[in-house]
Amino acid sequence: MSFELPAGLTITWFGHATFLVQTPGSKRILIDPWLTENPSTPPDKKDPGAVDLMLITHGHSDHIGDAAAVAGKTGCTVAAVPEILGYLGSKGADPKTFSPMNKGGTVRFETLGLSVTMTMAFHTGGINNGDTVLYGGEPGGFVVTLDSGFAFYFAGDTCAFSDMALIAELYRPSLAFLPIGDRFTMGPREAAKAAALLSTVRAVVPMHFGTFPLLTGTPEAFQSEIVAAGGVTEVLSLTPGQTVGG
Repeated sequence: MSFELPAGLTITWFGHATFLVQTPGSKRILIDPWLTENPSTPPDKKDPGAVDLMLITHGHSDHIGDAAAVAGKTGCTVAAVPEILGYLGSKGADPKTFSPMNKGGTVRFETLGLSVTMTMAFHTGGINNGDTVLYGGEPGGFVVTLDSGFAFYFAGDTCAFSDMALIAELYRPSLAFLPIGDRFTMGPREAAKAAALLSTVRAVVPMHFGTFPLLTGTPEAFQSEIVAAGGVTEVLSLTPGQTVGG
């Protein structure tokens, strides 16, 4: 690939929308943890290991399925909207580790050497709790900015929306994680438009595809749509369990 991650930064995909990003300072950021019941996660990747910071975009079970367990095991800081943190607290996670935030807000994590900004996303966010569905607040995305200046945008589950251009203007991420599966999120065509709106982004990691038959979008179709639109954004396609960078 022509796009190069910063030296020392690695990305591991656990399948679906679960990622572990390790910074050059060896801080480990787990995003949308769904591992135990995730059919895409390889058996040897069900345990993410040490985690310093957990980011949760919304309350659907395929994004928070292992959040309480991992938080309890690792003692990591958990950043999410207050409604999700309240739910995790009811499941045994320690509120002392919570870092509540909401869309438009930025939180500085001094000891991790980075800042996190919550962005807009368009989706739903109910939390399945037995036979009931709890209000999980509104879905969001995140921009993570390292002290070095490198920033990445994790869109969460969303359609394409015009304010992605504003995300690029304000935060200047060079890498984005975008859903491409279609039906429940944007598909390849819409994701290609999102890549174009994100004018500072040079490479995209596709996610939220292939886990179930209904998620029909593919990285190949995504790349074809980028080319058809005259774009030059690189598609950094991973397989579940794969780690890149280093």
